[in-house]
Parts: sequence; C-alpha cells; structure tokens
Amino acid sequence: MLTTFQKAFKYGHPFLSYTFLSALTFFRSRSKRRRRADTAPAMPLNLLSPPAAAKLAPSLRATPLRRGYSFVPAPHHPGRLSMASSMSAAAARSAGPAVAAAETKQGVSGKKQVLISLSDKTDLAYLGNGLQGLGYSIISTGGTASSLESAGVNVTKVEEITNFPEMLDGRVKTLHPSIHGGILARRDQEHHLKALKEHGIGTFDVVVVNLYPFYDKVTSGAVSFEDGIENIDIGGPTMIRAAAKNHKDVLVVVDHNDYPALLEYLKGNQEDQQFRKKLAWKAFQHVASYDSAVSEWLWKQSHKGDTFPPSFTVPLELRSTLRYGENPHQNAAFYADKSLSLVGAGGIATAIQHHGKEMSYNNYLDADAAWNCVSEFDSPTCVVVKHTNPCGVASRQDILEAYRLAVRADPVSAFGGIVAFNTTIDEDLAKEIREFRSPVDGQTRMFYEIVVAPGYTEKGLEILRGKSKTLRILEAKRSGKGMLSLRQVAGGWLAQESDDVTPEDITFTTKSKRVPQENELSDAKFAWLCAKHVKSNAIVIAKNNCMLGMGSGQPNRRESLRIAFKKAGEEAKGAALASDAFFPFAWNDAVEEACQNGIGIIAQPGGSMRDDDSVDCCNKYGVSLVFTGVRHFRH
Repeated sequence: MLTTFQKAFKYGHPFLSYTFLSALTFFRSRSKRRRRADTAPAMPLNLLSPPAAAKLAPSLRATPLRRGYSFVPAPHHPGRLSMASSMSAAAARSAGPAVAAAETKQGVSGKKQVLISLSDKTDLAYLGNGLQGLGYSIISTGGTASSLESAGVNVTKVEEITNFPEMLDGRVKTLHPSIHGGILARRDQEHHLKALKEHGIGTFDVVVVNLYPFYDKVTSGAVSFEDGIENIDIGGPTMIRAAAKNHKDVLVVVDHNDYPALLEYLKGNQEDQQFRKKLAWKAFQHVASYDSAVSEWLWKQSHKGDTFPPSFTVPLELRSTLRYGENPHQNAAFYADKSLSLVGAGGIATAIQHHGKEMSYNNYLDADAAWNCVSEFDSPTCVVVKHTNPCGVASRQDILEAYRLAVRADPVSAFGGIVAFNTTIDEDLAKEIREFRSPVDGQTRMFYEIVVAPGYTEKGLEILRGKSKTLRILEAKRSGKGMLSLRQVAGGWLAQESDDVTPEDITFTTKSKRVPQENELSDAKFAWLCAKHVKSNAIVIAKNNCMLGMGSGQPNRRESLRIAFKKAGEEAKGAALASDAFFPFAWNDAVEEACQNGIGIIAQPGGSMRDDDSVDCCNKYGVSLVFTGVRHFRH
C-alpha cells in the first residue's frame, strides 16, 4: 500500500495523493503513542497542493522539503514514514535514514554540469568525450543519453535529476524546476543560489540543444496535421531560450559547428562575454526561425486560400557575403529564403555553381531575370539578358539555332550578358557557346558573365569550363509558380502574388476587321510572353518565335516602340508587336507609327478610354489588333 502512496507523490496522481493523505492521517493516529517528538519525520509538503500542505503541516510538525523526495517506511519504526530522494524504496530501506537523508540531487555538490538534448546528433560523441575530458558531468535525455553511453561517455539521465518520469508520449521530459532552475539561476544573485540550495537544485554551465526536425518533417511530403503537431518541439525551445537569456552564466549551443569553439573556450577557462553573446544570439535566432516555420505551416493549415496573413516572418539564411552591392561603395550579402513555401521551388537562389568567379549582387539579379524568362517556355529556348532585360529570345527545336538567333537579336547588348537555356547543355551546344563569333564583326568571340541551364553533360561542362576561368556556370531547377513576391520600399514591404499568367491562360480577342492568321497569332503570343519580362514601358517585336527587337524602361511608350523598331529593322515588316500595357493614344502616336512601319499584328491589354481609336487606326492600315485583357507591368 505504501508503495502505491510513494507512486502517488512521485508521479503526481491527484486521486492517489488524496488517498495517501487520508491513509497517512490514519497511520499517524495509530503510531502517535509510540512516536517520540525528536524522531518525527520531515514531510515533503511541496509535493502537496498549497491548501493540503497548510492543513497537514500542524499535525505533522513538518518542514518543507525539496521537490523530488518521496515517503518510504522508516526502517526502525514500523507504520511510520521517512523521506528519501531519488533512490528506490527498497534501496532506502536497506540504506537506512542517514543515507536516505544524505542523498541529494546531482549538482548540489558544485560539479560542473552540462545538459545535452539533441535531435540532430552530428558530432555528439566528439562533444561528449570532449566535455567529459574537461571534467564536466553530463545530464541528458532519452536517445541522446543512449548515444552518449554508446560512445563511452558517462551520463546521468534527466529523470534522475527530476525524480519524475518522461510522460505524455515524450511531451514532458525537461519541463521541471530542477532543470530550469539550474539554467535560469543567476550566479551573482545570492537569493537565487539560496533558493537552489533550499530545493536541492544544481546549476548548469552549458546547455546543448537542437530541435525536433519540424521543417524537414512538414516538407518531406504528405504529412497529416496530427503528425505535424507532434513534431513541434516545446521543451527544446524552452531550454534554449532560458539558457540564452542567462548567457552570462550559461553557454548555449544549438549548432554542431560550434562544438570545437565551445570546447576551446571551456578548455581555456575564458570569460569572453562576446562569445557568450554570439551563442545567445544564435540560439534566439534558431528558435525564431523554427517558430516562423511552425507559424507559416499553421497559417496554411487554418487559412487555406488566404494569401496575406496579418503578420508573418521571413526566415533568411546567409549564403555568402558579396564583394559589393550594385556599386563598389555598397556592402552586400546574399540570403536564402527558408520559408516552407519555397522548398523545392527552384530558382537561382538554389542553383549550383559549377565554375567561375563568385557571384556578385548584379549577377544574381541578371541570372534571376534570365532564368525566370527562359523557364516560361516549353519548347527549346535560349534567352539573353542584359541589366535584367531580355535582349534576345528564340525558340527552336534545334537549340543551337535558337542560341544563334537570340544573340543576333541584339549582339551589342548580348556581349557581357547572361545566356540561359531551358534544355541540357551538351557537347555540341557547349562548343557553339565557346566558339560563336559576334555578329557585329564576325571575329570577336562572344563573352558572357553567366551561363544558366537545368543540366549539363559531362563533356558539355568540361568544354564550358575551358571557355573562361571567370565564366560562372549555374545549374538551376525550373522556377516554381504561385509564389509570394516581396519587394522592399522605405519603411515597409510590398507583397503580391507572382505573375504566372501565360498565353494559354487567356483569350486573345480580335478587335480589328482583319482576323490574324494562325502564324501571326502565334507570333503575337510569343511577343506578349517576352514583353512580360521586359521593364515597363515594354514593347517587343517578334516573328517566327524569335525576338527581333525590344524597347524597355522608357517613360513613354512611344519611345520604347521606336527603340524596338530600330533594333528590328526591316525584319519588323509583317511581324507581331506586343505591349505590356494599353496604348493611351493611337493617331499620330505609337499605334499609327507601328502600322506605318509595316507591323502585321498588335497585341495589347486594352482598357484605354481611346481603345476605339486603336481599333480604327488598325482598320485603316489593315493591321490585326488583339486584346489580351491582361497587363504585364514590370517596374
């Protein structure tokens, strides 16, 4: 029966605790005459609820004890109870009251203690042996403790410290005053140390914790809501935050890459507060990123179809410090977005660099523009970009021909630009890229900053590496759709859905008397898709799935149109012209000028107050006019 009572206090069962109080009163009344005042046992009232403890104290003449002690039969007084610590009831009976009372919790003796609880056990044996060699006692949980023991490291399990078992399927392991008191206590506050001593709690000098792999779990495939919830770490973040807050006295480590620095620091008995602060910052950032993933996941689980949460956090991870920003006087860095929505989304941020100089700030912008554009096309396509604008685009079943046509669209701009393909670069294509001469003089080899493709053959990669030591060769995955696009303005951010509309998603409505032929409509769709990636005001002239000329970034649409015609030359006759937005004027303006230059079909969104003027103008010159109903501004 008494064993049941012990369990009631040890495991906190309310019904058994109540039963124990009743039985205890009964036992005490029976043994009252046999009990001497000087041998009355001290009772652990802190195990009881405050009202019960207050009620019981006068009759038991008790004093408060530390949490974790339990009642056992007094060896020399049948029917009476005495206190014992984490040793079993059987051990307490055989050891006697003196030994039982002397048994205290780990750490009270002043030993240096480390708490380790890890999901990612990389380099754990190295850490454990290193700490043990420096004289630290190691306290650990479940699987971490087993791994340490397998590595020959002496370990005390957490439940031996708390005198409380792991419970609720592992949800409660370290959430206990014996753990958090030892982490949070300030060593420079006498009353903190006094409280620890009063309750038999030892201090922790180092806390090494990482978290359940929530991020990996919810991005690994189909995961049920219940499974996702169970992979949210509670005890880990609590210990990390506690240790980071008290970093002046407790070193906190969340990254296995910091183990060598930690051991060196401890080996030298250093008191470098900057080192402690850096680890504390890293710990809080680790938890913040973890929480952002949980928040993002829960938002999507509870607000399906709602794109814009009232608040959210974007977790960024430093990938590289860049030589400079847009200009040499600006410092810069590149960060990868670790949002759950971007896992597997592809794009330049996750590209593999096979060769060449390190990427610059402008390289990232241009490569991103080229890759986003070429990823729009299903047929074999080459895109050449300069200053984020596509200056050449061509689609052909023969990718070598597509490459040549894309360069010829604007060979002056293509020189020193970025060339992107949506097909694997093999030996033949690599040779063409390496040897192709500029159409301007027929002699100068074309020079590029970057080549981007979804893949390379072994021979193709070898040939490209031989073109230039500086040529950056990137392998990227196709950019995903449905992403949230963010852009910074002073003091805030703009958020919008990505522009994923393609010609297949819309209807090209004929507004003119002249109905376009099938090949003309195909040219219009190609030009319109290219214009989507050109900076506004954007005009693209194209024919036979090849860009002939483009005008971009001009304050008025008429100037962009003139630039495009200048580049296209005589080839513009009978070609398609696409505009990213409507034409506000037609007569003696852009529409009439396009018609007079011999354009065959014009594609524009429509929506102007003077749309009828555009229709009338095209009818006068016998030009086909189609409205897309979709604008493609790009600022």
